[in-house]
Amino acid sequence: MLKKINLILFTAFCCFIGNVNSSEIGISPNEDIVEIKVKASRVANNLPANTYATVATALRFDPLTELQPRGIAEGQSDVTVRGGLFENTGFKVGAITINDPQTGHYVAELPIDPAILTAANIHTGIDNAVEGFNSSVATVSYKFKPIDDGGDISLGLGNDNFNSQSIRIGHTIENDFGVGFSLARSEGDGSLEFGDHEFMRANLQFQHATDNKQTDLFLSYQDKFFGWPGAYTGYSTLPEIDDTQTSLFIASHKRESTDGWFEATGFYRQLVDDYDFNRLDFEQSGAAGAFQHKTKAIGLGFQGSQKYKGIIWRYGGQLTHDELVRSTDLTNGFFKDRNYATLSLVPTIENYLQNGNKLIWRFGAKFDYSNREINKLSPLFGLAMQRSDDSGMTVYSMEYAVTSQVPGYTALNSNPTGLFGGNAYLERELAKQISFSVERKKLDWQLKAAFFNRRDNNLVDWTYSAGSPSARQANPVDMDVFGIEIFLMKALNSIDFVFGYTALKKDADYGSTQIDASFYALNFAKHRATVAMTYKFLKAFELRLDSEYRIQEDNPLRVGGDSTFLLSTSINWISQANKKFSTSLVIDNLTDSKYQPFPGTPAIGRQISLNTRYVW
Repeated sequence: MLKKINLILFTAFCCFIGNVNSSEIGISPNEDIVEIKVKASRVANNLPANTYATVATALRFDPLTELQPRGIAEGQSDVTVRGGLFENTGFKVGAITINDPQTGHYVAELPIDPAILTAANIHTGIDNAVEGFNSSVATVSYKFKPIDDGGDISLGLGNDNFNSQSIRIGHTIENDFGVGFSLARSEGDGSLEFGDHEFMRANLQFQHATDNKQTDLFLSYQDKFFGWPGAYTGYSTLPEIDDTQTSLFIASHKRESTDGWFEATGFYRQLVDDYDFNRLDFEQSGAAGAFQHKTKAIGLGFQGSQKYKGIIWRYGGQLTHDELVRSTDLTNGFFKDRNYATLSLVPTIENYLQNGNKLIWRFGAKFDYSNREINKLSPLFGLAMQRSDDSGMTVYSMEYAVTSQVPGYTALNSNPTGLFGGNAYLERELAKQISFSVERKKLDWQLKAAFFNRRDNNLVDWTYSAGSPSARQANPVDMDVFGIEIFLMKALNSIDFVFGYTALKKDADYGSTQIDASFYALNFAKHRATVAMTYKFLKAFELRLDSEYRIQEDNPLRVGGDSTFLLSTSINWISQANKKFSTSLVIDNLTDSKYQPFPGTPAIGRQISLNTRYVW
């Protein structure tokens, strides 16, 4: 019955959006909708109701990614793409992927104000092979925006004693040099007992930008404390906490020419983590069972494209050194530091046909190196047909990509027994993916549909037997993933509409009769549909809606149903007397869904906040 009710609600919501058209909106048809299409976001709400915005905020309802939160999304979230696991997706700024060597749970811990970054590009297949590093399925990629003169200050208040403050300032000198500063903090008690948080983030940026060059120096620090019952264990009786301090430095340079572009980026990242599965128990700091860790990583990456003698040479590479500086519990592996690198080269040949169409060939290889694991040379191949007409462009494409990655220290160095046991004998993971897609682009809308099949070999998953759910261990699994993706973006005069649908099917082989359950790999949405809408009305008001309907794979540890309808909304008012001032009413989980993203981990309740903002 609950599935039927949620499906009716989601269908009604889609029908409501479909009935809103440009004839109902009092805006001149001469408005430039090309810019709306180019800049339109895949989600509507970029401000959460319970803390300040992070890079995770805009991924909550992104049709191309799936975000699985523990409590509030900005506290801790796993990000998966096309049925992968949380460690299979990398996060990239400029030309470099900023990895977390301890665990993929922290890869989305980018302590960067998303307002200074471009919208995320989601790279899969060949693009992920070139752009990515140690991320076998996908890469979420960002660039630094140019710094502008001005700034803004915002204040937020909400239920569960939530309050937040943020300020952002930018200043340019002679139009070439810029300095930016951002500071944000928030705290709240959470919708559940022991679901409190206290966050603080500080950013400082220096930039030199001309017409064809941009150089950025970026420094950041973030201190995050958040609690959530059963966050990682899946047992709601345990009041867990995670306390992290993240330091990040990035130096990046990009230049463009008539025949190509080049970008180089370096980073240094340090993360200190103190996790407790029961905050009420006294623990001895520095002793086994305290779950205290410190990691650092340093890397240099480059990306570029150069046209030479009719061939477009697309290339990329990255070298990274990481170290598990200290740990009370990750002490059982064979090593605590690692050097690893990747290098990709993909030449592109474009053949113009007599009818004006274009045939695009991409072929190349990716080489992955590590001083701790075996190396891997992987083939890449793609073929696309581009057809143009008076109203738009259609692209038919096929591609085959092989990518690989190595596991993190939590999987390798944890005690082999316990709730999350490690496995020091894990090998390099391998993903072989073939995909077919068609994409249609017109002036004010875009449609893309894709079918893909991926074979994962030695995929690291946490497995257990149904009779002993408390004995989970990192083990390799071979898995076939079949999927369909549909993405539609439509821009009208005063409304932006985005629809996404993903269907997944997985066949897993764990190679052992003693293993019959999966905590992560088989925790996926068999069907997931998203709808986002931004609607401007009455000159001063704007309605933003994000929604998701999902049917999850059955899991015996999940309490409650395997389907849900999620809805987040905001009503924004801009003062007509002084347009620098605005107010937003933000509501997350409007339906008060009790669906558990992770089996056994309680869902967050309805969150409501009022936010005021002044810009200059």
